[in-house]
Amino acid sequence: MELTKDVLLGILDAYAYEIVFVDRNHIVQYMNKTAKQRYGQRVQIGQSLFQCHNENSRYKIEEFLMRADQGEEEMFELYNQKTGEREFFVPVRVDGKVIGYFERHEAPWDQEHPEIPVGEYWKRRE
Repeated sequence: MELTKDVLLGILDAYAYEIVFVDRNHIVQYMNKTAKQRYGQRVQIGQSLFQCHNENSRYKIEEFLMRADQGEEEMFELYNQKTGEREFFVPVRVDGKVIGYFERHEAPWDQEHPEIPVGEYWKRRE
């Protein structure tokens, strides 16, 4: 089997966590199926990430990009007490150059219901 763009997009859509890939200009270039379901109309491909993030976020993201340009990989952002998620800034590189980023969320695991898929947890809490 050849690893085509369609195969890679299928893999990303099967991923239980949201992926919102943003370029260096902070324009949303891609959203997987989970991200589209979770964010709905709040986040749109082709729009600035700052349609849904404030100026303080811009400053933090620019700092993370500078660190990524210096070689850092995934970086811890914060623990979101409202959602119970840990959030990480993840730079995306092509040929060693940072071309964009996404934010990775770690969902809390429900010990009482381990059978529930991780992609379903946020639907019950919002």
